Amino acid sequence: MNNNKPEEKIGVLITNLGTPDAPTPAALRRYLGEFLWDRRVVDLPRPLWWLILNGIILRTRPARSARAYQAVWSEEGSPLMATSRRQQQKLQRQLEAQEPGRYVVALGMRYGNPSIASALAELQDAGIETVIVLPLYPQNSCSTTASTLDALSDALRQTRAVPHLRFIADYHDHPLYIRALADSVREQWREREAGEKLILSFHGTPLRFRDEGDPYYRQCMRTAELVAAELALAEEQWLVTFQSRFGREEWLQPYTDKSLQQLARDGVRRVDVICPGFSADCLETLEEIAGENRELFLHAGGEEMHYIPALNERDAHIAMMAQLVTGRDETGS
Repeated sequence: MNNNKPEEKIGVLITNLGTPDAPTPAALRRYLGEFLWDRRVVDLPRPLWWLILNGIILRTRPARSARAYQAVWSEEGSPLMATSRRQQQKLQRQLEAQEPGRYVVALGMRYGNPSIASALAELQDAGIETVIVLPLYPQNSCSTTASTLDALSDALRQTRAVPHLRFIADYHDHPLYIRALADSVREQWREREAGEKLILSFHGTPLRFRDEGDPYYRQCMRTAELVAAELALAEEQWLVTFQSRFGREEWLQPYTDKSLQQLARDGVRRVDVICPGFSADCLETLEEIAGENRELFLHAGGEEMHYIPALNERDAHIAMMAQLVTGRDETGS
């Protein structure tokens, strides 16, 4: 008689920011309405913000954002959705190779579809009682990581069966993450000469978030320091900047766009830009950095600006995710 109990299946819920369902003004209006109504993203008093959001922003911004999405959209959908699906599939294969039949990987987006609630329901329908939640935000911010936890809590309020949970809040200094970032830079530099300066551009947040205790800025700086050390860069060879600011209040500085313009005016002719806060390429990296910011740099007198892609579904990136989930390093290092 075999008394060995079958090993428990574990669900892995990977999450990211999200994407509109289509590159159209109507789809952007729905997506932006959900995104910008989140108190973690914009914490103005609700009556005032409702008037601004519905009376101004959602009347003008969806059409502009739709045009930007149309420039990067493919048959697979938005870049973020296409890459996130590949990350899900590759992580599933990686975990299956390590422990056959043990893990089930689901994908849920903080805003839009598939939602965190639908991904959690998918895992629960499979009879899974333990879920590891991995938000693909390397640095922990109230506007991303904490918001994901809010959405997870909201979804769990609708269920009778609450699973055992493990929530991975960040991996900003994980050795495999740092090594993967540095290796992606080295690969680019083997193909072409390194720029005079490496710009590490992170998504911005309001400055007051940092002053109110958000760990994001500190973790961004730590990530950048570790990457620069891994690449053996001198202090003058790299710079941290912050992109994608929104609204009129002061955000984390220096700003990426203004920094690139100033570098060009100061005589810097060639720069490389990497965005270590983005686990997958998206509108903010492809359209804003590789497109708009590159044009700003060239127009200000620069000669070459090369964007180094996000880690996306690189093998080293997936191996890091697997180690975060299992605690096992399969790289042999």
